[in-house]
Amino acid sequence: MGRKTKQQSLETRQHILDAAMQEFSRRGVSSTSLNDIALAAGVTRGAIYWHFKNKVDIFNAMWTQIESSIDDVVLRYRNEFPLEPLLALRHTLIFVLQATVTDPRRRTLLGILFHKCEFVGELLSLQQIHQSLYLENYERIEKDLRLCVQYKQLDEQLDIGLAAITLRAYICGLIENWLFMPESYSLEQEAPRLVDAFIDLMKHSPSLKKACF
Repeated sequence: MGRKTKQQSLETRQHILDAAMQEFSRRGVSSTSLNDIALAAGVTRGAIYWHFKNKVDIFNAMWTQIESSIDDVVLRYRNEFPLEPLLALRHTLIFVLQATVTDPRRRTLLGILFHKCEFVGELLSLQQIHQSLYLENYERIEKDLRLCVQYKQLDEQLDIGLAAITLRAYICGLIENWLFMPESYSLEQEAPRLVDAFIDLMKHSPSLKKACF
């Protein structure tokens, strides 16, 4: 009986998350209330409070689910190409772009983050949380790039910090622009070429080399 109750609780929690994602996408995060989510999920507000503290907690739970799948992909490619970190990074970036198209939940959540989320009121704390996540992501990108330099797949004169900033801006910009006009081009089909273009930039651009004083 205990197992069944736990399973039912997990199913209810996921049902709330799915309903919240649809409401956030339709109304925007700021304009969606817990009542809206409860009605969409067919549960009471009490059921929502049993699983989540507030809207910020709901949004972070959705984001954690999506990001954990990316972490699994990163690990998979690192294990697949242990001596070729640049190739592992290439496959990971291609996956990130293509998953924006092929994974409906990821596509919806990124659409909310880029176009339906205002960091005002109670959502100010959400902005602070994601700023911390951005810093962690920069550290992870820098770690990957250092490994590429260590294995001599990128020039030792590469400015790691600047390359990490540019890489994140490039990938996020591609995703945000495509989400705004998905009919403009095939992100899934062009992903390999887009990633290769940035890798070429890191290999050959003088502007991404360490500054000499």
